[in-house]
Amino acid sequence: MTDRKAQLAANLAQVEERIASACAAAGREREEVTLIVVTKTYPASDVRILSELGVRDVAENRDQDAAPKAAECADLPLRWHFVGQLQTNKVRSVVGYADVVQSVDRSKLVTSLSTAAVRAERELGCLIQVALDAGENGRGERGGVGPGGIEELAAFVADSPGLRLDGLMTVAPLTGPYGDRQQAAFERLMDLSTDLRRAHPAANMVSAGMSADLEQAVAAGATHVRVGTAVLGVRPRLG
Repeated sequence: MTDRKAQLAANLAQVEERIASACAAAGREREEVTLIVVTKTYPASDVRILSELGVRDVAENRDQDAAPKAAECADLPLRWHFVGQLQTNKVRSVVGYADVVQSVDRSKLVTSLSTAAVRAERELGCLIQVALDAGENGRGERGGVGPGGIEELAAFVADSPGLRLDGLMTVAPLTGPYGDRQQAAFERLMDLSTDLRRAHPAANMVSAGMSADLEQAVAAGATHVRVGTAVLGVRPRLG
């Protein structure tokens, strides 16, 4: 085993233990939570090692990094999640490799994703990114739609060809009423998910929690956690 593989295996084991412990504390089954490893800024060689170690879900936030990496790893049994703010001029490229876009936050983006998915003859999973640092109908500093905008945007996704409404995503806000209140933020997201599922029962994915706060996300009921640094460590940025 190479040094890097041993390092990643050890880190993965630690994260796995954290998730398992958080599930046990919350009275949940470990299988209820999917680990997504955020591979942004890390090379394709790391993605390949992660796949060898059993990781099946990886995430990227910049198309210029993700597209070549996904192409290099096209032979691997991976599910690619796009989690960054997405400009419409990058949509066609992202739809070429992403299985899920977790950062859907405006109707113009939905239209572009639908057009590209139909052209590529793919079904693309979509999560509405919820900004809990915004007003009810505002927009977040790091993207996302306020809680009041979820219903309309979700209906638009659900009605758009080539798209599948999978659920909701959030990033714990740094400011606003939920600033530094991760548990409360994730519990609010779960309440919003419950509301969403009344109209869209299959949209049951809840993506929340990262390296620093995955325990709070699991406690609140998140189905997916997005972990980068705790698995991959700190490495020089690509490019």
